Amino acid sequence: MDPVLTVAVLAVITVLLFDYTNGFHDAANVVATVIASRAMSPVQAVVLVGTFEFLGPLLGGTAVANTIGSFIDLSELPALLSLGVLLAGLLGAIAWNLLTWWWGIPSSSSHALVGGLAGAVVLAAGADHVVWGFAAWLDGGPLSGVAKVVLALLLSPLLGFAVGYLIHRLFGLLFRAARPVLNRHLRRAQYLTTAGLAFSHGANDAQKSMGILTLVLLLGGFIPSFQVPFWVMLACATAMTLGILSGGWRIVRTLGFAVYKVRPLHALDSQLTSAAVIFSASLAGAPVSTSHVVASSIMGIGASEHPRRVRWGKAGEIVATWAITIPASAAAGALLLLLLRPLFD
Repeated sequence: MDPVLTVAVLAVITVLLFDYTNGFHDAANVVATVIASRAMSPVQAVVLVGTFEFLGPLLGGTAVANTIGSFIDLSELPALLSLGVLLAGLLGAIAWNLLTWWWGIPSSSSHALVGGLAGAVVLAAGADHVVWGFAAWLDGGPLSGVAKVVLALLLSPLLGFAVGYLIHRLFGLLFRAARPVLNRHLRRAQYLTTAGLAFSHGANDAQKSMGILTLVLLLGGFIPSFQVPFWVMLACATAMTLGILSGGWRIVRTLGFAVYKVRPLHALDSQLTSAAVIFSASLAGAPVSTSHVVASSIMGIGASEHPRRVRWGKAGEIVATWAITIPASAAAGALLLLLLRPLFD
């Protein structure tokens, strides 16, 4: 078999495997609050989320895929080596996803993907083959490359915290004289908000895998230009949905119970906040981390109500993991390329 075709097939399988790990890793971020507030059973939550996660990438456009597919430049490398670089970067991201899932820490699959690919590309071709985009942006140009990715990943948790804080303050005023029976209605409303959050997550996160899978096809010479085929959308939607159905209960415990005690109103506010931030980013073509947005929205909600009851120590652990994800996954991607490179030369 042609070596390029062999590595391309392996890379496609690895992209879908990453999408699967992204699904079960981030499933917890989507279902944590609805389960913690007892609005749904785990089975109900996963079925609802799986359905709308599948629809998200099919109906959410390809703006994020275009951003992810253009932040590295492998056009000058031989086809076999360029595909090997993608393979190593993806494996590095998968390794970090699995490690943080085992620890039960909601780290960012987006950070892991960017870090793993950047580390492998820098080792293989040099830093100039990563489209950093910072200099062009500072000169007044449009946001692009790593600058666009990093800015979105940095701003999204700040927005999640601020919007969660404000929404909870607003709803707290609106419902300050409500009776306990309100909780029943809040739990029912979470069917809608959870569906919206799942759709937003699918529209943003599955597009990252769509972008890399399309890049595999382009570098392998299987398509003439960077246009996401429909079968790629369908494959990535399916892989992420299967990951969602597998669940990620270690992270559910962290987000649902270990940061702040989530009740029905908190859950509804977090879901509204996260869905709004993530879907807005998807429309702008900005890849964001669902883990960051959901966790920071819970912190903002807790800070608006009882700051001393927020478990800031656990929150600090999450933030520390966010900070090390890109360098750690970059090191993993570079190390894996170092080990596998003899196969691609």
